[in-house]
Amino acid sequence: MATFNFEEYFQTKFTERLFQDPEANENHMTAATRLLEKKREMFDLEQALLAQKEEFQMKMASLNVRREELDKKELALRGSLVKFDQFLIENDIKKQRAEKKANQERNAKEGKVAEVEEKIKEKEKLAAFVKKQNAVIQREKVYRAYMETVVEKSSEFNELRDVLRKHDTLSSNLNDLIEKGQVTSDALDHCKQEYYNLLMKNDEATMRYTNTIADLTWKKESATSNAQKWESLWNHIQNTAARNVLLLGRVKMATENVYIQIYKQRGISPKEGEDIDEQLKKIKTYISDLSDIIMESEKQDAMLKENAMSRLTKPTKAMMADAKVTRG
Repeated sequence: MATFNFEEYFQTKFTERLFQDPEANENHMTAATRLLEKKREMFDLEQALLAQKEEFQMKMASLNVRREELDKKELALRGSLVKFDQFLIENDIKKQRAEKKANQERNAKEGKVAEVEEKIKEKEKLAAFVKKQNAVIQREKVYRAYMETVVEKSSEFNELRDVLRKHDTLSSNLNDLIEKGQVTSDALDHCKQEYYNLLMKNDEATMRYTNTIADLTWKKESATSNAQKWESLWNHIQNTAARNVLLLGRVKMATENVYIQIYKQRGISPKEGEDIDEQLKKIKTYISDLSDIIMESEKQDAMLKENAMSRLTKPTKAMMADAKVTRG
């Protein structure tokens, strides 16, 4: 539908009236004719307004349809993004499982290879041990043959086991004698050590007593000289005791004043009969609570400032969507 141009319409009407003869119009046009002319003009204007209104409604409907289509496309795009993210997540999970399985198989393979290598090393060690034992057996066959010859020529032993038992008995007796000799030698050494220790203790006691006599003599002289120092110190203590008592009284008065001020701020009358230690504990608790309140207030102010800055720097999604529709 064509757009009605109000500017062109009024310009045409103004031109027609400009070049018309006013006297001729008034002579040839009656009041009814002029009224009909005005009604016709009003009708034309109403028709033009209706046409523009329909055109505006059609544009609004078209914009609404486009907006609905854009919303549908946006929802579809979001769904596609969600599905794509899910696909990526599943793909990562499958990749991690495959890598984990491959690592497990690789570790199992390396374990088996290491186990096989360990078995091979054990086999080689056993073979070397068997070879060594065989060499020992071959080397000791000569002694067995010699022992068998001794048994055959000796009338005291009938079997090889008798010779071995005799050897064990003699070896045991020899070890017992060696142990007894070692015990006797240790006892003799212990006696010698105790004798030397007694001599050293006697010398140390003599020296200690001599030193004690010298120390006592020096202490006596020191005590005599220090008596005068302690006497002068006692006089100084007596002189400073009065000042300390006065200072203590001032501290107690200051503590009691702070204690009363704290209770006045709370609107509670202070308790009577409390000692200065209890008053100091309550003053310490009050100062600690006040510090915690100040720190908490500073934290809340910082959080409020951060929230305000984040709201100013980040545009909302709704404003971005409206801007897209306006550009469309």
